[in-house]
Amino acid sequence: MPGMFPGGNLDDLRRQRRERAEDGGRRVIIQEPGDRTIIRDGNRLIIRHDETDRFRRSYGGADFRVQQRGANQVTIIRQPNGEEILTERDADGNLIRRIRRDSYGREVILIQNEMPGRPRFPYGYLPRDVMELPPPVIAIPRERYIVDVEGASQDDLYEAFSAPPVMPITRAYSLDEIRQSQMLRERVRRVDVDTVTFDSGSWALSPEQFGALTGIATAIQRVLTQNPNEIFLIEGYTDAVGSDEDNLSLSDRRAETVATVLTQRFGIPAENLTTQGYGEQYLKINTQAPERRNRRVTIRRITPLLQGQQR
Repeated sequence: MPGMFPGGNLDDLRRQRRERAEDGGRRVIIQEPGDRTIIRDGNRLIIRHDETDRFRRSYGGADFRVQQRGANQVTIIRQPNGEEILTERDADGNLIRRIRRDSYGREVILIQNEMPGRPRFPYGYLPRDVMELPPPVIAIPRERYIVDVEGASQDDLYEAFSAPPVMPITRAYSLDEIRQSQMLRERVRRVDVDTVTFDSGSWALSPEQFGALTGIATAIQRVLTQNPNEIFLIEGYTDAVGSDEDNLSLSDRRAETVATVLTQRFGIPAENLTTQGYGEQYLKINTQAPERRNRRVTIRRITPLLQGQQR
């Protein structure tokens, strides 16, 4: 229900994990509460999750129903104003698309995760053209490319969320491709939410910290006023202390917490947000010691990547 924010105990989370091996033990699947799955495949460790729980918390007064369309499952959230959000997943739980349908039945595809005419890759694997993307050439000052919330003006935040990519976008990319490719994400500007950090081992925020997201929420609302179909990726991170599995789960849950607060406290539509955790990758402060500034989130507008547009 609205007003319920994510939080929990890391020790309890570890006890609730369930593991199974696949492919002769080469691949390990770790199932967590909240429809979250950690996959260890060789040297690769990735996490995926179903965002339906976040939608349920965010739209507690909405009507939820599930339809089966062949092998696919469609979750439909109908709000009191008649608008519906449809999330279609395949038999393995992989996102296919997210659609907004207004009260007149008109539909807009917010996220297309299965690209027509392109082969589907297993979750976590990237096509060659994405794997071989070079680092972007950044021709703008660092403080405009990576905006730290602390000290940033409202115009600074709005510019970071509305500016075109820093390099040409050659095609539309799936959400999975964007989530899994750092080189792709770095083609759009980012906002480091350094006004909100997390306690060690925690993914909860206290109500006193919610106010630190006011500037972010205002800038996102300003962008959505211009285009209500924009999509923002919230990335979660940890410091370097703890196991890889714990850090990946913590970071994913931290991103979800911020998304939930933005919706429930500031009215950002849940369907305009998506989340992904990256664990201790991409440390802001390069240290293996406990560091609160590494327990953070970053936000990017990824609509140009999803739609293959230059804006």
